[in-house]
Amino acid sequence: MTSTVKDKPTLTPARVEGDTPTLRLFSLLEVIAEKDEFFSLQKLVEETGLPKPTLHRMLQQLENAGIIQRDGDERHYSSGVRLRRLAERLLLNSTTHSARHAVLRKLKEEVGESCNLTALSGGEVIYVDRVETEAPLRFYLHPGSRVPVHCSATGKLFLANMTPSQRRRLLKNVELTQYTEKTISDFDALEAELEHIKRNGFATDNEEFLPGLFCVAVLVPATSGRSNLGIAIQAPIMRLKPDQALNFLPALQRAADALAKIEAESWPDSILDSD
Repeated sequence: MTSTVKDKPTLTPARVEGDTPTLRLFSLLEVIAEKDEFFSLQKLVEETGLPKPTLHRMLQQLENAGIIQRDGDERHYSSGVRLRRLAERLLLNSTTHSARHAVLRKLKEEVGESCNLTALSGGEVIYVDRVETEAPLRFYLHPGSRVPVHCSATGKLFLANMTPSQRRRLLKNVELTQYTEKTISDFDALEAELEHIKRNGFATDNEEFLPGLFCVAVLVPATSGRSNLGIAIQAPIMRLKPDQALNFLPALQRAADALAKIEAESWPDSILDSD
């Protein structure tokens, strides 16, 4: 009786190319930006097929510029502060800003409460855009504001849609501060909440960050990979009760789908075809 050994599937090397050293560095950054975990020099060598000395020199250049940084045992890398700040500015000043703002404004007119668009930035949630209600009683948070990931509606959505290992790495460096008596500051309790959110497809912030503030949110569907945009409705608890918030979900989902279409249309066809 003979046995056969199946060949292991071969990985297609990630392309790092360009007509100049600067463009090749940018191409390497595109490879790095796809990663949602720490990476090593050896892993990138295997992934790109570049000579180890060449890749080491490129990583040193990026590290010296603050674009990537070393983590953990000093043998692994992750995106640096400078790269994260660049990503945030691109979100805040995107050419699709007016189209996205129109979607938020339409949602605000439909539900009568403040609406915001957020993204995950490190261990925080950043407000990318926001439309305020005209109601005299409201909580004002301008674009660029940051809120904790563990006690905000969209923050919990981002966490719920990570793999357990990704979530552990992020939360390891985030303090689960008790902002109100309703803040979930226990890891096991937060995990249970995130499982509930993942099953339901939406999240709420029931006075977990600010007393008297209620928020309901859904993710904006991503063109590819994991979504990093969330849309939410926010109101004082005296105007928006938890059971009433469920009535807003259809409007929220329509707005999320409209935003997803805007994001998809902003991608060049050549990039979408290469996915």
